[in-house]
Amino acid sequence: MTTLAHFLDGLRCATCHNLNVLWLDPVRAQVECCECGQTALTVTDTDEGRTA
Repeated sequence: MTTLAHFLDGLRCATCHNLNVLWLDPVRAQVECCECGQTALTVTDTDEGRTA
């Protein structure tokens, strides 16, 4: 099964410093660099910023 991934334009990888190489996988809640393979988990905002 294939999941949808979104290209994160204009962002730079903190590990390899390459520009425009990050992909967001919302199903797995992670961002991955397609150059060096570094991954990071994301935290979702369940109330979409409605509470302070």
